[in-house]
Amino acid sequence: MYKENIKEIESLIIRYFEGIFHGDTIKLETCFHENVYIYGDIKGVDYTKSINEYLEGVKSRQSPKDLKETLKMKIIGIDIMGKIAMVKLHVPMLGYNYYDYLSLTKIDDNWKIVNKIFTHVE
Repeated sequence: MYKENIKEIESLIIRYFEGIFHGDTIKLETCFHENVYIYGDIKGVDYTKSINEYLEGVKSRQSPKDLKETLKMKIIGIDIMGKIAMVKLHVPMLGYNYYDYLSLTKIDDNWKIVNKIFTHVE
């Protein structure tokens, strides 16, 4: 069961990375629970958005792929306990050095991101 959960979570995170990198909001939306909120800071400025506001932002910007960047995003760690998990990611893109912490829950046999917090580190 643990290996199956790891594979499912890794698959979700790959979809998440691809959605961000390609600006594919349809793919990205499938990663999140509908009630998720996103919190973070970008260069010390607070960032709070609903999933719909976040997806609109992704849709309205140039994607890292469009800007000829290389996909360098990676999973740093996954911690699973039953039907919950924490995932730490390094997400360098668009001139930023982001670190994401994602809370996941298995809902109706599918892993979904239920919370995202992030920061940009110089």
